[in-house]
Amino acid sequence: MKSLFKIFTWKISSVVTSILLLALILLNFYGVYANKFYFLKPANYIFPALAMVHFLYLYVLRFKITENELPDPVMRNLEYVLYAVLIVYFFKIYVSVNVLNSISDYKGYFISDIFEPMATITLVLYCLLSVFTLLSFLQRKYYVGKYNFENYNSNMNIWQ
Repeated sequence: MKSLFKIFTWKISSVVTSILLLALILLNFYGVYANKFYFLKPANYIFPALAMVHFLYLYVLRFKITENELPDPVMRNLEYVLYAVLIVYFFKIYVSVNVLNSISDYKGYFISDIFEPMATITLVLYCLLSVFTLLSFLQRKYYVGKYNFENYNSNMNIWQ
């Protein structure tokens, strides 16, 4: 596990996750079937809202690691919300696989030449985002520590 954290440090994984999130926010507005962007569909704004939770978690994780602080209930609750967001990421992987597999259903119709590469790129980015999200959970456990709130008050010394 330590060798994995030497290759993917928390800084590198946070930068890669941020780049993945920004790319997927942009691709979320892109319609692969029509080959155009849809900025006026309200459903396209769900993923960017969920990405804000992920950005907030990355910020809190960075703060806890750099300040050498213990995990707190706010961070735990934010991580629990990110578990639900991770389920949405898995759903987006499922949708991307279905879109990619639907190319055979539309053989008689005109489909852009960029359909298959864009659907593949979206699928790969969602898979990478899920892997890096799971990696951030492991990094939180390794760098910040486990959530142990039973003895939280007795371990805290306010005079230090």
